[in-house]
Amino acid sequence: MKSFFKYVLATITGIVISFVILFIVFMGIIGAIISSASSDQEVAVKTNSVLFLSFDYDINERNDNNPFGSLNLPGYSTKSIGLDDILGRIRYAATDANIKGIYMDAGSIGTGFASLKAVRDELLAFKKTGKFVVAYNAGYNQKAYYVASIADKVYVNPQGTIDFRGLSSSTMFYKDLLDKVGVEMQIVKVGTFKSAVEPYFLNKMSDPNRLQITSYLGSIYDTFINEIAASRNIPADSLRGIANDYLVRNADDAVRYKLADAKIYKDELLSDLRKRLKIGEKDEISFVSLFDYNKKVKDDASGSEVAVLYAVGEIVDGEGTRPGEIGGDKFSRELRKLREDDAVKAVVLRVNSPGGSALASDVIWREVILTKKVKPVIVSMGDVAASGGYYIAAAADSIFAEPTTITGSIGVFGVIPNFQNLMNNKIGVHYDGVKTGKFADLMTTFDRPLTAEERDIIQREVDKVYATFTKVVSEGRKMPLANVDSIGQGRVWTGTQGLGNKLVDRLGNLDVAIQAAAKKANLSKYKVSQYPAKEDPFTSILNNSKEKVQVWVAKEQMGEYYRYFDVMRKATAQSGVQARLPYTVEIH
Repeated sequence: MKSFFKYVLATITGIVISFVILFIVFMGIIGAIISSASSDQEVAVKTNSVLFLSFDYDINERNDNNPFGSLNLPGYSTKSIGLDDILGRIRYAATDANIKGIYMDAGSIGTGFASLKAVRDELLAFKKTGKFVVAYNAGYNQKAYYVASIADKVYVNPQGTIDFRGLSSSTMFYKDLLDKVGVEMQIVKVGTFKSAVEPYFLNKMSDPNRLQITSYLGSIYDTFINEIAASRNIPADSLRGIANDYLVRNADDAVRYKLADAKIYKDELLSDLRKRLKIGEKDEISFVSLFDYNKKVKDDASGSEVAVLYAVGEIVDGEGTRPGEIGGDKFSRELRKLREDDAVKAVVLRVNSPGGSALASDVIWREVILTKKVKPVIVSMGDVAASGGYYIAAAADSIFAEPTTITGSIGVFGVIPNFQNLMNNKIGVHYDGVKTGKFADLMTTFDRPLTAEERDIIQREVDKVYATFTKVVSEGRKMPLANVDSIGQGRVWTGTQGLGNKLVDRLGNLDVAIQAAAKKANLSKYKVSQYPAKEDPFTSILNNSKEKVQVWVAKEQMGEYYRYFDVMRKATAQSGVQARLPYTVEIH
């Protein structure tokens, strides 16, 4: 028996030791990968090279430090790059003597129009140096063509096409679905245009919602058409007619209507590039991918600092534990650190958020107010800075937006689901309980409808939040309350429209906002730093691995329908009064 236990103990000990060794080896491999991926080593660029832009990756506001983007790991296999990196690398390439031009192979780009305009403007600046930009693809979607249209030459595959039909925006409504499963979404809101809740009780857009979407989509379309018209030297009215009648259906049409310069095959494109590089037909072209082109620009040696603080994602109460969340407490803490840091002379708040919790938005707004008393605070709006995203921006010294930024949506709502029909009649579950007061179970049980008195209580609180919201905007923008209410009511505007109704001070990108912040702080020399500080990749993996894998599994199973699931997930997870964009804006 002693021998038996001795062998069992030896076996267990061996397994434990083996596990520890394997774990150490595994962590060493992971560490090596992370070290290699985050090593800031610059890729060597040969002379007479071409920068290759494909945009076959996700575009975020900032690089997410994902060392596993090129590996097939669940939740980590998606390549992504930050908008800041894209712009910075194109800007550096303009001064890099080894880079002679850009070859853009972008069939589709999956980001917002404000980000697209920032990339487009950077490419236009690149062209001014005299270097070439050539675009080629078999099939351009409208967003990709918007960017590609700046090229010296736009080429299309002979069997390809350019999608050019005008813009559209659609919203999914799930009233009948909720009715079928026995769920009633009880709505309390302020704002005629605050249409976030419409999908819960309607099967189509309300008239005010249709009006606002028609208005802001038209504003975005104006920018889209006018900028393509300028780049391609085609009258804007002609472009509208081409789109309205869907005249471009194949490569021949694209060339006929001058959206493309020629239809060619890939070997002909390579010949074109060799001629531009002045090399022989058999010489190899040196390409360097934008994704790998990791050139570092040295900061100014001055100790003065302009801090860019990124507010990206949905605004939530507390710390914000999921990727893509702005935790009210956590973000306020970051802003407080910048306020108390004497080296930081100005703060640029980069907002790309549809809003969220009204409470968290107010917590952040308070820190903006306090920071503004000490040093300049400038807001730069990305693709979306609406509702709660506008709330946190309203107190800034000045607000910059792109013409196609989605902003405004000054309104408030609350959604209280009632699952009584689902529980009682669909699945046979009943609730019962006791309470010590008339309203003790208000908002804590979902197996009954709200009483008229309860709904009135909630409505008064929503009205109060709206009054606070409009007051914040009134004071921050120095506008009469009546004016704020007239452009509020939950209505969504573009940056161009926001400039007209004084929600925005100036149209411009992040760089313009940084320059304005430096000027207001009287800085002639300064360095730009980004906050919050990025987590090292290993810490990010440990903190977010569960959520990343869950999202990966859901996307793998649902495909393109995941976005609808995500909307429902967020809707049912909402608590408290919400100040957020009416819906996920998708423009095709």
